[in-house]
Amino acid sequence: MRRTLSAALSALMALSIAATATTVHAQQGGRPGQGGGDDDSAAKKKKRDDEWNQPKAPLAQLRNAGPCPYVKVLYDASRYVEFKEGKESAAQTAFTGEIQSLASGCAYKSDEPIKMQVEILFQLGRGPQATGDQKTYRYWVAVTERNKDVLAKEYFDLPVKFAPGQDRVYATEDLKTITIPRADEKVSGSNFEVLVGFDVTPEMAAFNRDGKRFRVNAGQTQQAQGQQTQTQTKQ
Repeated sequence: MRRTLSAALSALMALSIAATATTVHAQQGGRPGQGGGDDDSAAKKKKRDDEWNQPKAPLAQLRNAGPCPYVKVLYDASRYVEFKEGKESAAQTAFTGEIQSLASGCAYKSDEPIKMQVEILFQLGRGPQATGDQKTYRYWVAVTERNKDVLAKEYFDLPVKFAPGQDRVYATEDLKTITIPRADEKVSGSNFEVLVGFDVTPEMAAFNRDGKRFRVNAGQTQQAQGQQTQTQTKQ
């Protein structure tokens, strides 16, 4: 799905940046003094000198005036896990979701706004306590000054339908236009962050923050390790 987000920013602090340009010149042909020896004729030498004295080709114009904004998934909102009656167990799981990956790009020059594109890959699941075969997930995208205030935030709905017998689907969302105005040409993209996350409850955020995940055989593994330790001790 294609989405658009415009970050309406005002009174941005102008931050000075220094730009460093690196020029790379591609060499062509052999190096002087190699491979020719006494066999080099005057004509060959002149041709070689002409080739080496050609003016440098102009570098391709840079796409951006500076780096792109950072794009991240907020850890506390990276997963969506519903539990029946609030009981945290695999058997009580309803609908789930996880942000698998992000891809982004940007373009800007002079004092123009930053134009960004972000692609989000979601993995969405249906647990034993899920009712129905459809679920509308809600997620948000926010633009912030790096490590500072939120400048703009927008919510999006992601409707998903599970096929009969299917408990997992993947969905890709394309945010085709995220516009970030800049105070002037001294403000680069590195001054901003784009954050992505699910619209979660405080309980879901705490679950994510604690890094909890289910492993069905966790208890069995611990029991087996305990038995093995006892056996080694007896020996």
